Parts: sequence; C-alpha cells; structure tokens
Amino acid sequence: MYNDKVLSCKDCGSEFVFSASEQEFYAEKGFTNEPGRCPECRAARKAQTRGGSRGGDYGRPQQRQLYAAVCSSCGVETQVPFQPTGDKPVYCRDCYQSRRRSW
Repeated sequence: MYNDKVLSCKDCGSEFVFSASEQEFYAEKGFTNEPGRCPECRAARKAQTRGGSRGGDYGRPQQRQLYAAVCSSCGVETQVPFQPTGDKPVYCRDCYQSRRRSW
C-alpha cells in the first residue's frame, strides 16, 4: 500500500516525512502531486496568502463604501451603500423602514 517517504522542502531545503496516512489522504482527495513544502513552510505560505492572519477575514465585517444622498421622502441628508443615479428615489433609514412596513 503506502510507505512513508522522506521529501525535501523546495523552500527551506529541510527534509520532512510524507507519511503513509498523508499519502492515502492525498489519494482520496485526488491529488496527484506530492507536497513540495514541509508542514512549517506550508503553514507559513497559507498565513501569507491570508494576509498574515490565521483564518483570514471570514466573519469580520467588511468596510462598506457609503455615498451621500438626500432622502426623497423627508429631505434629510443620509448615506447609502450604493451610488445614487437619480432615476430612482433614495430613502433614509427611517423612511425606508416605514415604507417597508407598509408593503
């Protein structure tokens, strides 16, 4: 079946073991290439591609671009998360909520 293999990391040059269970996992997933990096270099590369934070930005609210607008109903200045084009009415939060309830 599978036997442990000693591979050389293409980044740091250190030797690491590609275990039989890892080989079996790779085969189950359909991976045809052996790993080219040791576990430490793989983890460092993952962290680098995720912006240096473990787990990436998942679950964190993204900064949203807001645009200035004047409410079509009450005339108050407000901010909306889309670029108003002028062909449709724009409502402040309060007017939007009251209109939404009446739908």
